[in-house]
Amino acid sequence: MVSLAGKFRAVFLAVLLTVAASVCGAAHQASADTVAPSSASQIVADMGAGWNLGNQLEATTNGYPSETAWGQPVVTQALIDKVRAAGFKTIRIPVSYLGSIGPGPNYTINPSWLNRIQDVVNYAYNRGLHVMINMHGDGYKTINGSWLICDSPSQATIKDKYQKAWQQIANRFKNYDQRLILESMNEEFDGQYGNPTQPCYSNINSYNQIFVDTVRKTGGNNSSRWLLVPGWNTNIDYTAGNYGFTLPSDQYRSPSIPANERRIMISVHHYSPWDFAGEESGTITQWGRAATNPSRTSTWGQEDYLDSQLKKMYDAFVTKGYPVIVGEYGAIDKSSFDSSNNRYRADFARAVVATSKKYGAATVYWDNGTTERYGFGLFNRRSLTVTQQGVINAIMSGVRA
Repeated sequence: MVSLAGKFRAVFLAVLLTVAASVCGAAHQASADTVAPSSASQIVADMGAGWNLGNQLEATTNGYPSETAWGQPVVTQALIDKVRAAGFKTIRIPVSYLGSIGPGPNYTINPSWLNRIQDVVNYAYNRGLHVMINMHGDGYKTINGSWLICDSPSQATIKDKYQKAWQQIANRFKNYDQRLILESMNEEFDGQYGNPTQPCYSNINSYNQIFVDTVRKTGGNNSSRWLLVPGWNTNIDYTAGNYGFTLPSDQYRSPSIPANERRIMISVHHYSPWDFAGEESGTITQWGRAATNPSRTSTWGQEDYLDSQLKKMYDAFVTKGYPVIVGEYGAIDKSSFDSSNNRYRADFARAVVATSKKYGAATVYWDNGTTERYGFGLFNRRSLTVTQQGVINAIMSGVRA
């Protein structure tokens, strides 16, 4: 969620990380999937508690992806092992491509960048975790080099570039088993916070369809892989409501998948109420039924709202066999304004996870690596220490609910 300032407080460095291709990482080819793909309910259960490797592979400088550009250290196996040891079973790896995509007509992705993406995927995948990768910052107008712009007049060029980029990504990962989930894009919209507009929403639907068709046609395990698609800005109301979202068809998937089963998931994010979860202010620091100070508690977005939001997704998609993934959620650290804030952050996390589970959805906590004021971080990525054990405990409690 790069477009919202509350998502990160990183220091931008004017250094482009040049990543050498890792021989073992680049050469890695996962063994063919010999296990039957999971059903909708099983994949959600298997994903368990999820965690975002935020502000790393989607970080950028001067129009190019650079994993240290936003103040974080290079991702290591030790970090992923720490996250796994804390109880997380799924890791979402946001990825930006931007200037690493060459010119048309081939739009070739820089091999060293694909190799680095694969290295980081392997850190998690080879430990038995579920892994999600996407196309993250390429659709943000505020990011230098962005191009996946739904209200641009250059849609033919955009769609051609998008198709060829995903073809390369899908081919790179087609032999990975069903623990790898591909996500078409992230928070795609016109940049205006209001009701969806046309033809922008229709273009988002087209991107999702291109993504599904392209990935499926690469074959291998991609023919039956779970694929994740968002609606307008991953907004629950604008995805579940009558605002223009259409589910992509899946005509090229493996015939081995029973006709009554799906292999498409729906992505949404939840940061409501924003004045508690993301607004960089010390005014609203408490949340939920245990809040003790009404002046520090938002007038909306409490447990009843959360329940109604997840029920909308359940009614619109889960009941029809499409799993829902709350791919980002969390609340920033305001403990410098209110010493009890972390308790309410934990209450919020537990409620999102438990309510999502109630309605058949999986959850992935947003961690931007920042552990001081206004950060979402649960781990210090330099010292490899847990910084918010209370929030982690709450997440695990929610999964067990």
